[in-house]
Amino acid sequence: MALTGCVYNAIPPESSPAPSRTPVVDGVSAELLPFYEQELAWESCTGADAGSYDCTTVRAPRDWNSPGDGEIELAVVRRAADRGDALGSLLVNPGGPGASGYDLVADSAQFAVGDVLASRYDVIGFDPRGVGRSSAVACLDAAGTDAYFFDIPAAPRGTPEWRAELTQRNESFAAACEQNSDGILPFITTEFAARDMDLLRGVLGDEKLNYLGYSYGTFLGATYAKLYPEKVGRLVLDGAIDPSVPSIDVSTTQAVGFESALRAYMRSCLDTGECPFRGSVDDAMADLGILLASVDTSPLPAADGRQLGADSLMTAIIAALYAEGNWPILTQALAGALGGDPQTAFVLADFYFARSADGTYQDNSSEAFRAYNCMDYPDDLTPEIESAANARIAAEAPTIAPYWESVDLCEVWPYPPTGTRGEITADGAPPIVVVGTTNDPATPYEWSVSLADQLASGVLVTREGEGHTGFQKGSACVDAAVESYFVDGTVPDDGLVCQ
Repeated sequence: MALTGCVYNAIPPESSPAPSRTPVVDGVSAELLPFYEQELAWESCTGADAGSYDCTTVRAPRDWNSPGDGEIELAVVRRAADRGDALGSLLVNPGGPGASGYDLVADSAQFAVGDVLASRYDVIGFDPRGVGRSSAVACLDAAGTDAYFFDIPAAPRGTPEWRAELTQRNESFAAACEQNSDGILPFITTEFAARDMDLLRGVLGDEKLNYLGYSYGTFLGATYAKLYPEKVGRLVLDGAIDPSVPSIDVSTTQAVGFESALRAYMRSCLDTGECPFRGSVDDAMADLGILLASVDTSPLPAADGRQLGADSLMTAIIAALYAEGNWPILTQALAGALGGDPQTAFVLADFYFARSADGTYQDNSSEAFRAYNCMDYPDDLTPEIESAANARIAAEAPTIAPYWESVDLCEVWPYPPTGTRGEITADGAPPIVVVGTTNDPATPYEWSVSLADQLASGVLVTREGEGHTGFQKGSACVDAAVESYFVDGTVPDDGLVCQ
C-alpha cells in the first residue's frame, strides 16, 4: 500500500462530485423500466478520506419475480475518482453475508480498494437488501441479542435438554425477525441481491459491472456473472466461496480451516517468548483444549455481567484468526482467560458481533447473515451426512470440534430456503479473477481453486500466507495483479502464485 500510495501522491485528492450518467436500460423489460429509469437524488455526505462523497437511495423490487408487489430501498455511497477521467463505477462488497458495503466505502474508499483504484474509479459502496441502511432485517433489541449470543445454556453440552434450550432460543429469535422485518425475510436471497446489483449498474449509467467482492461477496459476484454474463466487466473475487458446496460441507471445511489457522498461530505464539503456552504445537493445542473445557464448565464472569463460556471464547479465537495482525491480541485474550480475566476475549467476541462497549450493536450484520444463509442453502442434511461431517471435524479439527456443533437456526426459520447449490460457469463472461490465500481459515483455499476451475473464464491468483482474503494484505504481487486488471484490463497469468 505504501508503494502504490507514492505513485499517486502528486494527484490532488480534492475532486468534484462524480457526474451522474444516463441510466442504461438496454434489454430491460417493460415491468422493470420504472426501476432502471429512476433518477437518483445524490446528496453530499462525509467520508473518511479526502475524496468527494455523495449518497443516495435506489428503489428496487421487493420481489424480483413479481416487480409490482412492493419496493425496498438500497443505500448507496459514491466516492468520486481522484482523477477526473474515471474509468466508471467500481462496486464493492465486503462479505458476510450482512457486512455493510456502504460503511466500508464511507469509512474509507482507499481502505476498501486501495489508492490506485480509488484514483481511477468512482467507488460505490452499497448495503445489499436486508443490510444496514437499506431495507433491513431486524430481530431482537440489544439486550435480547446479548442473551441470544452470550447466555450459557443451563443443561450440559450435547444433552437433549441442551438442544431443547437452544431450539427454543432459535424459535424466539426467528419469530422476532419475522415480526420486526416488515415482510422482507423471504426476499433476502443472494439471487435477488445480485439482481439488485444489476439495477445499480444500470442506474449508475454503466454498460458493464466492475466489481470487487470479498469473502461472501465472491458468491454474490459469481451469482451476478451466472445471471448476467454479458454484462460482466472486470470482476475480482477475493477469498472465494465455492457455490457448489452444500451447507454442511461449508461448515466442515471451515472448522478444518480454522483449526489449521489456529495451529499456525500457535507456532508463531510459541516463538515469541510471550506465549501463555509451552512445549510443542501439539502440547499448546492440548492445553488450549483444557482451557476451553474449563470455561465450558466454569465460565469466567466479566464486569458487565456476562460470563465467558467456551462458545464465547471460541468466537473470540475465530475472530482473531481472520487476520495475522490480530494474533498478538489473541495471545492477550488467551493469557487473560488462563488467569481468570475474560475482558480481552470479550473484546474480540464483541468485535465479531459488531457489539459496542456500551452494549449496543453497531449494525445488523449478524441478523442479515442468518437471514441470507437460511434462504440460500437448501435443506439437504441427512443423519448419515451429518455423522460423516462430525467425524471429519473430530479427526481434522479436534480442538474446535467440541464447540463447533450447535442447533441450526434455519430449522425453525419462518420460510423455506429458495437457493440452490451448484457449479457456476458464467459462460460468455470475460475473464473473472479469483484470489485465494493458502491458509485462509474462513474461505479455505480449495474453494478459490474450485471456483476458478468452475468459471469458464476463471483466472486464479494465489497468495501464499495466513489470514482471510489476499488483496491489500501485504502482497505487492497480488495487489499489482488486481490493480493492473482493473485499470488496464491486463489479465493476470492463470495460476500466478504470490509468495
